[in-house]
Amino acid sequence: MTLGRDEAVDRLERLVRTVESEPMPVPVREVWVFGDAVLGLDPVERLDVYLTKDLLFKDRPDAEERFRESHGVAGVGKTVSADWAERYPGHLRANANGHAAPERCLAAHLLDGEEPVHLEVCNTGFENNVTQRMKGAKAREDWTQVLDPRAACLWVDGEDGGVWSESAFEKLREGEFVFPTLAGALEMLGLEEDEAREAAEAVKRQRAGREGVTVRGDVV
Repeated sequence: MTLGRDEAVDRLERLVRTVESEPMPVPVREVWVFGDAVLGLDPVERLDVYLTKDLLFKDRPDAEERFRESHGVAGVGKTVSADWAERYPGHLRANANGHAAPERCLAAHLLDGEEPVHLEVCNTGFENNVTQRMKGAKAREDWTQVLDPRAACLWVDGEDGGVWSESAFEKLREGEFVFPTLAGALEMLGLEEDEAREAAEAVKRQRAGREGVTVRGDVV
């Protein structure tokens, strides 16, 4: 399953509109798109989305035991909003330890499981996470941890409501963003040429193995 470029941009608009208008399991502060969609490709094989979120602590800890008993999920009211879980219980998701997982809850709320979408969720901004992930990948010699730095910010939360980047959406529709190859972008961020080439190949192989919705959550 792939998305035409216009279809991919329409899907991003619907996602941002949902983030802006509906309660979320955790507060979302920024929405970014990265990878193929910003390269002007048509079709887009996978849509890569990055959400910057706030950590949620002790929202309504009184709700935890009730959701543990009713849904077998711990942490509601602590790591994900109890009000959200009460309104959207069908979107409640847990990690392997049975604890509410914000990134999985966001994916369940925002995406259809069959969509060719990869969702990255982190408590720090996109650019900072790109740097942190690249350093970690180099230290562990695991290039699959690299985050593609070629991206555009679509929406930012503000005191008076969300702010859309109309210019970013226009450039996405027209395929007007200009970026280097992934290896070239990683070199610009400080990797040696051979490292950047190896990292780019690892990311490409990893993406090729993904189907439907995939999600990753980070805490920096």
